[in-house]
Amino acid sequence: MSALTSLLDSRRVWRAQEAREETQAHQRERTLATGHVSLNAVLPGGGWPRGSVSELLSTGAGSGELALLWPLLARLTQADKPVLLVSPPAVPYPTAWRQAGVRLSRCHWLDVAGCDALWATEQSLRAGCCAAVVAWLPLADSRAMRRLQVAASSGDTPGFVLRGASRQQEASPAALRLRLHGRAGLEVIKCRGGWPPAGRIAFGDER
Repeated sequence: MSALTSLLDSRRVWRAQEAREETQAHQRERTLATGHVSLNAVLPGGGWPRGSVSELLSTGAGSGELALLWPLLARLTQADKPVLLVSPPAVPYPTAWRQAGVRLSRCHWLDVAGCDALWATEQSLRAGCCAAVVAWLPLADSRAMRRLQVAASSGDTPGFVLRGASRQQEASPAALRLRLHGRAGLEVIKCRGGWPPAGRIAFGDER
């Protein structure tokens, strides 16, 4: 026993539990709570990855993307941090956003499309000037997603890119990929640093 204690004290033995705890602690430092208990519970680090792109796949607007993101956007804007919306499919409805707790004075909306939308998203992520960037980029391909992931890492900015569900089978460098099913919840398709859980996850009014 004394020999084992001596080895442990000398730190020449790898302790798997300690390494796992250190990894989990690091993951928690690099995430932002989603505001949804059930989703936090299955994501590595318990939240949205910082300095990375989270990809939200759906069949179109109204699939729950705003309800999913509002808790984070509310928390950031209430802390007087700016949030950028790039090319949303419709003019944001102020009443709903205010009811969700979002300070609209800290939300900036860019009405651009195509290559301009991609360029604006990439530059905003890279600059690190916003607390979060949310972009609707249905035409972005895997190459564009790779550029956005690099930009998010460079600017240490969390980015959320919304694309069509038809992109699900494409390879993507995004750190996190979610498939939204509206009221039926969501699926975690990919989560860097962990294994995607089986089945759908409900989210909504929980915090």
